[in-house]
Amino acid sequence: MPHTPHQLAQDFPELADLISKRKVSDPHFARLLDDYNALNDQVHLAETNVEPMDDLAQSELRKKRMALKDELYGLLTAAA
Repeated sequence: MPHTPHQLAQDFPELADLISKRKVSDPHFARLLDDYNALNDQVHLAETNVEPMDDLAQSELRKKRMALKDELYGLLTAAA
């Protein structure tokens, strides 16, 4: 698969080390990150027309991705 935009560590490079640490030490964080990455992959595939979907479905996926990203960011910054 080509480079997928919106990877959490790339969006928050200042938190990349913390993301890696939390991924292995916090099962809840790891599950949320897995969910985020799966949604991110779905959005990317839809946006690149590899797996096309209608605009409403894409919009809903983006909203879910953003909600997970916000939750993950909150967990990261609360721990910092």
